[in-house]
Amino acid sequence: MTATYDPTAQFDIDVSEEIYRSGPDGDWPVRLYRSQGNGPFPVLLDRHGGAWSNGSYLNNEDVDRALAASGILVAAIEFRQAPEHVYPAQVADVNYGTRWLKARAAELGGDPATLGALGTSSGGHSIMLSVLKPSDPRYAAETLAADPSADATVRYAINGWPVLDSHARYLYARDAGVERLMKSFENYFGDEDTMREGNPQLVLERGEQTALPPALILQGTKDDNVPLAISERFVATYKSLGGSIERVLFSDMPHAFTREPGPETDRAIQLMKSFIAEQLKDR
Repeated sequence: MTATYDPTAQFDIDVSEEIYRSGPDGDWPVRLYRSQGNGPFPVLLDRHGGAWSNGSYLNNEDVDRALAASGILVAAIEFRQAPEHVYPAQVADVNYGTRWLKARAAELGGDPATLGALGTSSGGHSIMLSVLKPSDPRYAAETLAADPSADATVRYAINGWPVLDSHARYLYARDAGVERLMKSFENYFGDEDTMREGNPQLVLERGEQTALPPALILQGTKDDNVPLAISERFVATYKSLGGSIERVLFSDMPHAFTREPGPETDRAIQLMKSFIAEQLKDR
């Protein structure tokens, strides 16, 4: 069976955890938000933000719960963080997590053919690098034993206040004298050459992308963490390459505004639901 999605539907949800990846660097959990009803349900991978060095898979819990309650199987992964683990570790974890979720989706009540990705802040950076280059040998280096043939392609990508140009954001932090942000970049990337290499914007400009799924960007106009010019430039470049992408701005909202309840958070969730429904309507 294939999944259908009605963004106005309401389901009870079950929340559980399991390990999606184990290795010499530890066991890495995934938090599953499962709609309770007759599936299969669409599937969504969530990767939280935190400047590559903090935060947890609970960062987007309110959004994850709301999406799951509308009939989506949501999987929020934890991953390796800086400074202990440097680029491209987090992109590789997203890539592996995407393939893991595809392989497990049917067993969990989901339809792997519907899998989309959600990333916020630095999570948007990792999500988009894997989305644009799902077969990059560094990102896909770890074989998924359960299904070696699974790939990391997605049907769509949703990004909240994303870091889509890691080098431009580093320069912004440096010019503003924000030592905390500068340090997070240096801890994960090491140097500016690596910030330019592992860079969704420059991946597009260099023509390295192998996939351009439909994308949605949400960002507040009072975001003092990621300049609006970064997402504006990304949208223009994505469209110039033939990709379908939309950016929705939220007046007077700060960085990571959906972590607080309110009308604009409700609006953001509704936009996500509508976008997902649009991507799956012709299935």
